[in-house]
Amino acid sequence: MNRTTLCCTLALLTLGGCSSGVVNNLPVGPAAYQAIGDQAAGPGVNEVLQAGDRLAIRVIGEPELTSDQYYVDANGFIQVPLAGEVSAAGKTARALREDISTRLAAKYIKHPDVSVIVIETTRNTYSVEGDVREPGVFEVGPDTTLLTAMARAKSPTNVAKLDEVMIFRTVNGQHMGARFDIQQIRSGNAADPRVLAGDMVVVGHSNGKGVWRDILQAAPLLNVFVLLNNNVFN
Repeated sequence: MNRTTLCCTLALLTLGGCSSGVVNNLPVGPAAYQAIGDQAAGPGVNEVLQAGDRLAIRVIGEPELTSDQYYVDANGFIQVPLAGEVSAAGKTARALREDISTRLAAKYIKHPDVSVIVIETTRNTYSVEGDVREPGVFEVGPDTTLLTAMARAKSPTNVAKLDEVMIFRTVNGQHMGARFDIQQIRSGNAADPRVLAGDMVVVGHSNGKGVWRDILQAAPLLNVFVLLNNNVFN
């Protein structure tokens, strides 16, 4: 392989790895924290309702509304007679009680006395996928953050795109996503967002890093070291 061929090969590989062809339009910076409703100063993870939870809702004097078979559906809502579809996921039981009371008082019941009790809750887990060394499903704790989630997954791989680490979460019944830069968080230039039950963390792939890794691994096959030893570039 001559010098021209080698240089052209490296150039084509490099250019091919500069772009994945997919534009990530998820919010970044301060907008990212807002998008997923980061609750660093809010209630603990075990206090927040999530999809799959079974609730007991009681309305004093209204037996047709009282039941212990209310379930938070996959989209984060519960169906309450008269009140209709009410967003529940990401809220505390107290906040949900206030929402139901407000809806009932608006049209149907004067001064409703509502209580919301969590009867059963789904296991508190989150998942980590993408370019990490050990993707999987992990149990969340009250202090789980993005950095601790990365540590549980044995850190990003060598070809991970560290400024494209995404959190996907259901917020008030809506599926939201946000993008974070792990390097900025590690250096203390950005806050470390909390990871909540039901979150999915996805680490992006750096095509550029992958290409250079492939080049280095393929270097002996390309006779690069032979060329260098023979001072072809001199």
